[in-house]
Amino acid sequence: MNIRPLYDRVVVRRKEEEETTAGGILLPGSAKEKPNQGEIIAVGAGKALDNGDIRPLAVKVGDTVVFGQYAGSNTIEVDGEELIIMGESEIFAVVE
Repeated sequence: MNIRPLYDRVVVRRKEEEETTAGGILLPGSAKEKPNQGEIIAVGAGKALDNGDIRPLAVKVGDTVVFGQYAGSNTIEVDGEELIIMGESEIFAVVE
């Protein structure tokens, strides 16, 4: 199944959580924080401006991005994989 977000939204696949701390302590599932990085797998057409023009997004498919811990409250499951739909404004940075 393919998914195409509308306007200035993107679909992000969250990176895998770390299993251990830097000191080597194994973390149970409930103690892990959700990672705040992910890979963009789909982007919308862009933001609709007041004058009717469409401003393209600053990110593209394949970019690794950093977002807030509570960003993208809209999670969906596509082909058994959990994906996040968020607005471009919820993305803080692109990892290069």
